[in-house]
Amino acid sequence: MSVPRWTKTPVLLLLLISLVLPGAAFPAASGDALSKARYDAESAGYIFVPSRDEILAKAKKEGKLRALSGLSTPAIKPMVAAFKKKYPFIDTYVEEIEGTDAYQRFLLELKAGITKWDSNYMPYDNYKAFLPYQMKFDILGMAGTGLLSIPVRMVDPVNRNTVSANTVASVAVYNRKLIAQERVPSKWEDFLKPEFKGRKFMAEIRPSSVAALVPAWGLEATLDYARKLAAQEPAWVRGGTRAITSLQAGEFALALAVQASSIKRLQAKDPAYAVGYNIVEPVPIRVVSRIDSVLRSAGHPYAALLWLEFQASPEAQKILEEYGPFQASILTQGSAIQKETSGKTLSEVDWQHVARMDEYEAKIVEAYGFPTAKQ
Repeated sequence: MSVPRWTKTPVLLLLLISLVLPGAAFPAASGDALSKARYDAESAGYIFVPSRDEILAKAKKEGKLRALSGLSTPAIKPMVAAFKKKYPFIDTYVEEIEGTDAYQRFLLELKAGITKWDSNYMPYDNYKAFLPYQMKFDILGMAGTGLLSIPVRMVDPVNRNTVSANTVASVAVYNRKLIAQERVPSKWEDFLKPEFKGRKFMAEIRPSSVAALVPAWGLEATLDYARKLAAQEPAWVRGGTRAITSLQAGEFALALAVQASSIKRLQAKDPAYAVGYNIVEPVPIRVVSRIDSVLRSAGHPYAALLWLEFQASPEAQKILEEYGPFQASILTQGSAIQKETSGKTLSEVDWQHVARMDEYEAKIVEAYGFPTAKQ
């Protein structure tokens, strides 16, 4: 079933307000506004719950939540504890799902109709494949009218039923003992210098961070960069964890781009800070990163709706900051990622770009010269 198009007026109104107040949730709307929002949503085939009391009552009746999450296991425990404190009537279980193989297995379960989860994590670079299996709650409409306390820019403005409450930035990473900070690239083009040719730095086979440069550079310029990057003959690695391990072991001095949250987590465990990072401009920043939604097959959809809302709350954002770490949304005022990137040129992967990330990555892999699966 195709996704219904919005009428122009509601879209423009929500987007204009979100630009003025990028991190703001809305106060409760008037009765007339709620009635219109509900009519518009239901006319387009979406579910719009006109009362917060109704959402709470239905969640209380369900009394249970089973969620698959992109949160790291260290962050899940305090997040669930805080959620259960707020909603003690919901028996909550949340499990981490991580890695391409796990995502593909879960997608097969969705296609077979055998999953028992209520809420799921949707990998940003395979987002479109998961969309048909999500419940058509009008989360954007309910956030825009104040029924759900979710900043509207955290919600997909086209599909309206998915939420991203965290942000991930990619940074250049290096071994402090093997290379001086002043030699570490300050812009991505620096990796193309002759001094870095011939296995002098690591680059991930999966080009998610390079694909995140498309918003700033455009696709063609990014593909040109990818070809030049491959000509540098980097040491190709699979995954940021592998790159970090090699840096720690002193096998390499430098890695092209790793999630900043991974480095922050390592530095918290390593007081010596053997591994450091540089914020390189334009900063590849996935404003839309960990995407969650309520499954169409959910047995406890209203409890799942509250779970999505909770992750956007100030309390949950603090947990993401501490236990993510460094994963609170850039849309959250005062978040660490907002502070560290303030004044810098950003390459923002927003909802418009996240829907095309699989396309970007496939073309970059081809530009690298790797074999690609043909349709």
